[in-house]
Amino acid sequence: MRRVVASRVNMDERLTNAENAIAMTELAITIDDIASAHERIRQQVRRTPCLRARFFREAPGGEQFALTLKLECLQVSGSFKARGASNKAALLDTAQLRRGLITASGGNHALGVAYAGWRHAAPVHVVVPHSTAASKLARLRDWGAKVTIEGEVWDEANSVALRIAELEGLTYIHPFADPQVMAGQGTVALEILKQSKDVDTVLVAIGGGGLIAGIATAIKALKPDTKVIGVEPIGAPTLSRSVAAGEVITLERIATVAGTLAPRTSDAKNLAIISTLVDDIVLVSDDEMLDAAQQLWFEMGLSVELSAAAALAAVRTARYVPQADEHVCIVICGAGEDGARLPKAS
Repeated sequence: MRRVVASRVNMDERLTNAENAIAMTELAITIDDIASAHERIRQQVRRTPCLRARFFREAPGGEQFALTLKLECLQVSGSFKARGASNKAALLDTAQLRRGLITASGGNHALGVAYAGWRHAAPVHVVVPHSTAASKLARLRDWGAKVTIEGEVWDEANSVALRIAELEGLTYIHPFADPQVMAGQGTVALEILKQSKDVDTVLVAIGGGGLIAGIATAIKALKPDTKVIGVEPIGAPTLSRSVAAGEVITLERIATVAGTLAPRTSDAKNLAIISTLVDDIVLVSDDEMLDAAQQLWFEMGLSVELSAAAALAAVRTARYVPQADEHVCIVICGAGEDGARLPKAS
């Protein structure tokens, strides 16, 4: 079993607990699930580009290692979330689609579900926390979704969504703990391995853990020597602490403005995959994510949200230090306005 390091300080003595807790847990998805998802959604989502990050004025690591960006910020609906939502929707029957879909999200998953509902002519109801950006609320309504704003964080919005789903008979699509959603997210890795065959390491931002669970499952099945590194906000170390504890934990509070990376709790299915297949988890601050988002805007004209810059921030701040000649792929997971518009925190 691979080790996952939630913090590089005083972790070794806690790893045994995590490994024992996960050892008897069957992993929720396989490479076959991801391959099937790829075939199912290939005509519904974009094959986003992998671009070498060359000619940067401020090259991370001084160009001593190769850096590739997987641009899921260019995905339909603005993030990788369209993949998982599309895979889930494609597996529903006509009656389920007719009754409608519901989810809770900080924005990106809601947009993915709204897109999937639009493609399948299914009504969509999304519940979002008050922290959701106004621009995302407008886009959700443009996709035809009904929007309810409840709670301060995702977990509170999610409780409302679950109640509505039960009362109205809607199909609830979980943003990260549904195996069919995870399998859809894993198609990102299939593309990376085709586009960047010599990749050594993939860095992935972690919210609830659906994206990294899917990516790690595919990477370790097809190219097991490739490392998978997770990145969480310092103010929302949900999976880091869960791995350290050997069980799913619930944070008492969230202290990050990166709302799409800020569930107070994850799920046992995600924890099992991450504890088994992810090599490391590192933490970055909001200011570091903002700096990285602003670099993407300055260097490449990419307008992204804080969460999409988390993995780049880990390299820029040496939370993850590549070896000489290492080929690192960073998943830029979602579009947004943070890097282009937000001032740096004082």
